[in-house]
Amino acid sequence: MNAIANLLRLSWIQLTRHKVRSLLTVLGVAAGMFLFTAVETLQRALAKATETTAADTTLVVYRQNRFCPSASKLPEHYAEEIRRIEGVREVIPVQIVVNNCGASLDVITFRGVPDDELEKFAPEIKVTEGSMQEWKNRGDGALLGEVFARRRGLKPGDRFSGAGVTVVVAGIISSPFPQDNNVAYVKLPFLQHASKVGLGTVTQFNVRVHSSKDLGPVAKAIDERFHSDAQPTDTRPEKAFFAESAGQLIQLIGFTRWLGIGAVLAVGALVANALLLVVRGRVKENAVLRTLGYPGRAIACLVVSEGGMLGLIGGATGVGLAAAFLHWRSFTMGNEGQTLAIQPDAVVVATGIAAALLLGVMASLWPAFQAMTQPIVKNLRN
Repeated sequence: MNAIANLLRLSWIQLTRHKVRSLLTVLGVAAGMFLFTAVETLQRALAKATETTAADTTLVVYRQNRFCPSASKLPEHYAEEIRRIEGVREVIPVQIVVNNCGASLDVITFRGVPDDELEKFAPEIKVTEGSMQEWKNRGDGALLGEVFARRRGLKPGDRFSGAGVTVVVAGIISSPFPQDNNVAYVKLPFLQHASKVGLGTVTQFNVRVHSSKDLGPVAKAIDERFHSDAQPTDTRPEKAFFAESAGQLIQLIGFTRWLGIGAVLAVGALVANALLLVVRGRVKENAVLRTLGYPGRAIACLVVSEGGMLGLIGGATGVGLAAAFLHWRSFTMGNEGQTLAIQPDAVVVATGIAAALLLGVMASLWPAFQAMTQPIVKNLRN
C-alpha cells in the first residue's frame, strides 16, 4: 500500500511540475466529457420516455390518423363509455394546446383537465409551491411542472402567456413522470374556450389500467368500440405513443450518439498524445529511476497513474459543468405535443466520470509500455 501511495504521490508531483501542459490537457478532456455528458443525458431521457416497463399502466386514446394535437378531436362523452370497459381503472379527458407542433427546443404545452379528476387520476403529482386549492378557485389558474417553471423563471402569482393562452401560476408541481414536469395543467373548460375548440371536444383521453398486462386488451377493446363512429380512435401505451408521435425527435437524438463516440475518441487521443510527450520529455528521469532500483512496471504504473489522474480530473470537471449547465437551463425538446426533458441524473454523472477515468487509463497504456521498455544506458547517454 505504501508503494502504491508513493507512486500516486510521485505521479501528482510530475503533473504539477508542468502546470500549463497538464491544465490544457485537463481542459481538453473536460470539453470532450462535457459533450459526452450532454449526449448521454439525451439518450437516457429518450430511453426513459420510450422503453416500456412492467410499471407502465397508462394508455393514450387519440383520434385515428391524426398526429398534431390541433388535428385530434374527440367527443368528451367517450370517457363514460371507456370507463365501462373491463380492465379500465381511471379515465381523464385532456385538451392539449402547444405553441409548436414540429420538433423544437422550447415547447410550451398546456393540458386542460377536469379540476375534480386530476388528483384522482394522478395522485403521484405533488404541489411543491402554491396550492391545489388556489388552482381550483381560479378559472385561469395553472399548475406548472417544476422543469417548465424553472425554465421560464416562473413562481406562484406570476402571469404567463404562451400559445395564445394567458394564465396565472397557481402552483408548481413535481411528479415521477417526466411528462408532468414539462407541462402546464389548466382547467378543461378554460382551455377549450381559449383554444376555440368548443365545449365537449378534447384532444385525447389518458387511461389508467389495473396492470401492464391489461394494456393490450384494453387498447384493442377501446378501438373496437369506436371503430364505426364518426371519430374512430387509435389507442396505444403512453410510451409507444411518444415513440411514434415524436419520430423526428427520436431520429435527431439518435444522430447525437455519433457525437458522443467522437467525443470519447477525442479524449482518448488527447490523453495519449499528452502522455507520449511526457514520456519523451522524461527520458533521462526515467533512466535515473530505473538505475535507483525502480522496476519497469513501476515506471509504467507511474505513467498510467498520470493518465488516470488527467482523465479523472478532466472528466469530473466536464461532467460537473455539463450537469450544472443542463440543470440550470432546463432544456426541453418537443415534437407533436410530446415533451422530453433533458435533465442529467446520478447515473449519467457516474457513467461520465467512470468513462473519463477508464479512457485516461486506456490511453496511457501505450506510453507506459514505451516508458517501461526504454534502454537505460542509451537514455542516460541522451
